[in-house]
Amino acid sequence: MKPGDPAAVRSLFEAVAPRYDQLNDLLSLGLHRLWKRQALLWLQPRPGQRLIDLCCGTGDLALLMAARVRPGGEVLGLDAAAAPLALARRRAAAQPWLPLRWQQGDALATGLPEACMDGAVMAYGLRNLADPGAGLQELRRLLRPGARAAVLDFRRPDPQAGLGEATVERFQRLMLRRVVVPTARLAGLEAQYAYLQASLDRFPTQEALCALARQAGFQHVGHRSLAGGLMGLLELVA
Repeated sequence: MKPGDPAAVRSLFEAVAPRYDQLNDLLSLGLHRLWKRQALLWLQPRPGQRLIDLCCGTGDLALLMAARVRPGGEVLGLDAAAAPLALARRRAAAQPWLPLRWQQGDALATGLPEACMDGAVMAYGLRNLADPGAGLQELRRLLRPGARAAVLDFRRPDPQAGLGEATVERFQRLMLRRVVVPTARLAGLEAQYAYLQASLDRFPTQEALCALARQAGFQHVGHRSLAGGLMGLLELVA
């Protein structure tokens, strides 16, 4: 599978959707939920805000945000794949009081009005876009001036930056090869999770990612390493 190919990425997430949440819990020992809450701590959702969860998947972050924008707010969850959105809608149906809306669409070209959102998150989506820089530009376009955004994803270590970074890269590759892929194999999803390393190899390093965010027009660009440098959180202000 070619990393960043829109049709291939969409097909991948259609296939993994039924087991996606369970595998995330298993492979991260549940820590992905903590990392997502770190993203929300930066975002600071408030009642009355209109927020967007780009590449929302099965909707776990969108549900958390929707609980915090009541009353008067709304959360839009957008994803390119239909199967994760179907699961998100079923989860939201159990909490019909939450102000949620779902839309199938492209995070590179949402079709939404400019400066229509008070905040945004994107968790494990930027790495899968055909052009991460263009994804950050569309994210910036959607935000009102001063709005916050949190972008959570795997962090690509830069082995040229020193021994510490080289060690993190070796450990990350080892974990993907020896833990993630074999575990996914048991669920019949080896090919889908083997794609992780290929997608990471083309992802910008922390420094390059921050540069892309500045080029996209964000006035504040911060980056926080999580999980010993295996994950990264971009903290942005439009």
